[in-house]
Amino acid sequence: MENPTMLASGIMGETGGSLLAMAKGGAGALVTKSIGSVPRQGHKNPTLVELEFGYMNAMGLPNPGIEAFGEEMYEASKAGIPIVGSVFGSSAEEFASLARKMQGYGAEALELNLSCPHAKGYGMEMGVDPDVVAGIIKEVKAAVVIPVFAKLTPNTHKLIEVAKAAEDAGADAIVAINTLKAMKIDVDARMPVLSNRYGGLSGPAVRGVGVRCVYELFEALKIPVIGVGGVEDWRSALEYIMAGAVAVQIGSGVGRVGTQVFGDVCSGISAYMAENGFRDITQLVGVAHD
Repeated sequence: MENPTMLASGIMGETGGSLLAMAKGGAGALVTKSIGSVPRQGHKNPTLVELEFGYMNAMGLPNPGIEAFGEEMYEASKAGIPIVGSVFGSSAEEFASLARKMQGYGAEALELNLSCPHAKGYGMEMGVDPDVVAGIIKEVKAAVVIPVFAKLTPNTHKLIEVAKAAEDAGADAIVAINTLKAMKIDVDARMPVLSNRYGGLSGPAVRGVGVRCVYELFEALKIPVIGVGGVEDWRSALEYIMAGAVAVQIGSGVGRVGTQVFGDVCSGISAYMAENGFRDITQLVGVAHD
């Protein structure tokens, strides 16, 4: 990666064209939308609500299916930067099958979505069990030769236990965090706003949780941690990096700030480094632990 920013999964990552647009914005790497074995429509509207401090969504993992996604990967490859293929499944075998196909499409790494809080039968239901997570990681590692990242949920008291299980099973990095399970009530309609009732909270509202999780994971693990959750400027990116993240993913920030958020973050970090005498971004990784 030429810089430590990545497009987070779920935002502008479903088509080759949208991924290319994020590359033009300055992202150092691109993470695709989470892709499953078959096309999936997701939940009925309303699936997204904008809040004063971020977003709440319950999309339900809509995607075109892995067979149709090869064309989008080919288009996105024109960006000339690393593409991380995000996949979700209901079993270790399904994850492995999807991983093989993503590798075949040219993905340079895989992100296993083990943490979606609003799609029954997928994600978080499996991602809070250390043994299940370890089994998925082992199956995927046996199926591919590219790096495998495990994206974990903050909606469990077993985060460190799950992360260590992933590390022991061969995961190459941990991505933290996915959205926080949340809810919004329309007081005039006297009912939940989202059709699924519950959704995932993202944006600045979750940054403090994300930074804390990265800080704890950095102390507990030997493998790298990638931070995500509420990064919208260079200061919030540096919070994660100083907590121990080797890179940051940006999702909600694309919607709230614009595609220039990647370039703005990098320019701000570069200026901070020059002003404070840092020559390499790695000098800042985990400095808050010193």
